[in-house]
Amino acid sequence: MILQGAINESTELSEKRKESAMIDHVIIKVKDQQASRGFYEKALAPLGYRVLMELPRGVAFGVERPELGLSEESPPTQPLHLAFGSPDRATVDAFHKAALAAGGIDNGPPGLRKLYHSDYYGAFVLDPDGHNIEAVCHRPEE
Repeated sequence: MILQGAINESTELSEKRKESAMIDHVIIKVKDQQASRGFYEKALAPLGYRVLMELPRGVAFGVERPELGLSEESPPTQPLHLAFGSPDRATVDAFHKAALAAGGIDNGPPGLRKLYHSDYYGAFVLDPDGHNIEAVCHRPEE
């Protein structure tokens, strides 16, 4: 049966996907690499991200491998929305606090966003280039 074959193939792909993310990495063109680097170093620290790679006109952040790259180029990338997964709600709160302290602009305080689902807990901050940066936890409160 064709449908059963597709289901089996989908299940096999799902098992393999557990070992990798849907998107491997993202590179954003920024106006001022040093300003953006300073922001992201502080904002992403609560999520476990740190600088893993230095490049002549950029830098790459990650936990174990580079996942987010910043490259100083003109024109910068048009504002976009990046959501970083968080293990718990306290880490979302810590991200928001750190991002604001790093000069980010509040774009939505930590809280439930039941529009998405009952346990969607997120916080939003605009980075130096106007990108909407979010930390989100999908787990119920512990």
